[in-house]
Amino acid sequence: MLRKPKIDRFNENVLSRYQIYNSIFITLPFDEISNTGVLLPLFSELCEKGYDQNRNPSEIVERFFKKYYDKPSETERIDLLFRFIQYIERQVVLFDAIEDATFPVVHNMDGIGTLRNMREEAEAKNKVAELKTCLEQFNIRPVLTAHPTQFYPGSVLVIITDLADAIRKNDLNLIKKLLAQLGKTPFFKKEKPSPFDEAMSLIWYLEHVFYHSASQIYNYIQDNIYIDSDLDNQVINLGFWPGGDRDGNPFVTTDITLKVADRLRTTVLRNYYRDVRRLRRRISFKYVDKLILDLENNLYENIFLESSQSTASVDYTMDTLLKIREILIEKHQSLFVEEVNSLINKVKLFGFHFATLDIRQDSRVHHNVLSNIVEESLAMGLDIFPKDYLKLSDAQQIEALSRVVGKVNPSLIKDEMSRITLESIYAMKTIQQHNGELGCNRYIISNNGSVLNVMQAFAMIRMCDWEAPTVDVIPLFETVDDLEIAHKVMETLYSNKAYKEHLKRRGNKQTIMLGFSDGTKDGGYLMANWSIYKAKETLTAISRQFGIKVIFFDGRGGPPARGGGKTHQFYASLGPTIENEEVQLTIQGQTISSNFGTLDSCQYNMEQLISSGVVNNVFNDEHDRLNDEDRDTMNRLAAISYQSYIDFKNHPKFLPYLENMSTLKYYAKTNIGSRPSKRGGSDKLEFSALRAIPFVGSWSQLKQNVPGFYGVGIAIEEFVKNNEFEKVVSLYKNSTFFRTLLENSMMSLSKSYFKLTAYMQNDQEYGEFWKIIHNEYERSKAMILKVTGYSELMEDTRSMKASIEVRENIVLPLLTIQQYALKEIQLLKKEGKEVDAKRLEIFERMVTRSLFGNINASRNSA
Repeated sequence: MLRKPKIDRFNENVLSRYQIYNSIFITLPFDEISNTGVLLPLFSELCEKGYDQNRNPSEIVERFFKKYYDKPSETERIDLLFRFIQYIERQVVLFDAIEDATFPVVHNMDGIGTLRNMREEAEAKNKVAELKTCLEQFNIRPVLTAHPTQFYPGSVLVIITDLADAIRKNDLNLIKKLLAQLGKTPFFKKEKPSPFDEAMSLIWYLEHVFYHSASQIYNYIQDNIYIDSDLDNQVINLGFWPGGDRDGNPFVTTDITLKVADRLRTTVLRNYYRDVRRLRRRISFKYVDKLILDLENNLYENIFLESSQSTASVDYTMDTLLKIREILIEKHQSLFVEEVNSLINKVKLFGFHFATLDIRQDSRVHHNVLSNIVEESLAMGLDIFPKDYLKLSDAQQIEALSRVVGKVNPSLIKDEMSRITLESIYAMKTIQQHNGELGCNRYIISNNGSVLNVMQAFAMIRMCDWEAPTVDVIPLFETVDDLEIAHKVMETLYSNKAYKEHLKRRGNKQTIMLGFSDGTKDGGYLMANWSIYKAKETLTAISRQFGIKVIFFDGRGGPPARGGGKTHQFYASLGPTIENEEVQLTIQGQTISSNFGTLDSCQYNMEQLISSGVVNNVFNDEHDRLNDEDRDTMNRLAAISYQSYIDFKNHPKFLPYLENMSTLKYYAKTNIGSRPSKRGGSDKLEFSALRAIPFVGSWSQLKQNVPGFYGVGIAIEEFVKNNEFEKVVSLYKNSTFFRTLLENSMMSLSKSYFKLTAYMQNDQEYGEFWKIIHNEYERSKAMILKVTGYSELMEDTRSMKASIEVRENIVLPLLTIQQYALKEIQLLKKEGKEVDAKRLEIFERMVTRSLFGNINASRNSA
């Protein structure tokens, strides 16, 4: 039987179900306004028609009340708009649940990019040996971060999971009950979560999703590719940032770091315990029954103990399982060996750490901390640093830092930040003692721009009674300028005797993180991506020259504007000039729930990541090798785009527009993350203080996804004007990397909707600025279609385009309400008299409440 096209599977299994269940949903009475669900479709229709007729949000809202209400009071109007927000938020949840439930139907779980497809291709091309060699070295590391783009509270995530399951089973009665529960469950968080709360939310995914999906993948590789031999490589490593990411988050304490590590350990023990209990129901034979009972009791006793009191160990657990397997094979005809093997594989994958807790801090903090430590240590009479250290040149300081070792007691340090920075390093040692080295063995330096930045962190680690630290020091190069000099920084480090010895102890491997979020904010879409690509090439070359295996860790985020988008395609596009023995990337916010939130989607997307590396190493006979002309074209496109973005960013209305016309200032009020929404304590908005997530998110709320396309159109048009357009076409045909960039940019363009804010073009202060953005949107759209030969955006991914369209239609009324509220706020503030504080508070709350559904509907924020 022929498999239907993906778009047909989407329409039949997602769209049609949504229409049916939504019709049930909008008739459920959640509150005293029984006709809210009836009025919402009418409001939605008015929104669509209104924008087509060039009406602004305020006119649409006024027209709705005039048409369907008989002189409503202000209170009635406000109440109904809030009820609309409530319904629309839950419509988004319903659509999420349906997509989750139908994921294995819409996506081909055995298609391109899956393990089965990979194995069959290797067999067909007689490359099974090459495939096995690759899998013995290749690893992926999804790193879950707490960056605040996840607007669903835990109670709602549980409903989504249960609703998806009910939809999968077509249990209409349960679906109705869950929709009713959804209607009454609050979405708004009254208090900001603590870093520990964030960690607990993400540990849920580790416990209920990754634990099962990752082991399924490993089992498949072991049983279907390695068959007669053991795979001696994890393939999948999980990373974790909540509780360890201190960059810009003053609420992450040493105590929280230790608590999170302990919870990771007890959670994986709990999962092992459940599996052992199930095994004990089956393995009731002579010689093995006592072994498995002892293991069960050992795990149970240690789940509830502090890690420092625990007697459980990875070695004991693994040794016991191996003994059980051996006895089953020798004495019991291998009965239930597969189940034992599955648990052995889980212990290989997750150890007693579950996921590696990374520590991250900003280089500027390190600089201040080290200066304080130098002064205080000298005052205490310690000879860790030269007396004139702070007056030395950078080169001399690097030389001095290379010799630094010692045992500084944090409790003796008076400066608070210096004390807690050292405490975080001692915490890493404690975690390694209880969870194993993989529990916490990576220290990441944000905003790294120099050798000195790395050596400052390296020295601080070594002065914590850790002369030969079992820690990888990971510089994070973020800005365009930092990326350009990254290879020079690493060349100096590779030549430094102390650091060279450290790398030798770490297996001559160096992990380097490259940031997309701030790179895009700093240099625009094309330049950020191209700068990272070039940095990877130069870093690969210099690392190979010194005999170092470099591993790249990408701060990709979810949306194309932050480096996300088609992740598999991006990694598969990297050629031989870029080291790719591992794929490491951050996953955050709603990208965790949308791409890794269910067993099916998690397994599918991790298989895609594994496949991307295998494609490069095994099947890619003709790698992306940019010829000189294509490389020159890419350089010029990036340079033109960069200059246009810098000019745009330097426009006098750039920051005022974001501050006064977008939702930027309301992100801090959503209580979705523990981190402050901007760096520093100044009340004045400064570009350098802007965090990437509120920055990108604010453009997304405006439906003007600037970070995902600005400068692309200008750059391509320049080639058209110079009669060199064929060079761009050549680059597009020859480079998977460039094709992926344009396809991801198309996603950002598809999620833009300028009719929503068209009224701004008549604004006396910001009208011309709006037109600049709109003109570049139209230009980028036209130029990308010209290059690709498409007649419409995302023509090659119709099911994804259809999903986006449904989501955008769902939230169009919500966006209208948000813009209406923003306009009312502007009017209140322009009246020139005393502002009506009560009305202002109501409309500001309306803007804040409308953020949730808009972001959740986007699933990757732009």
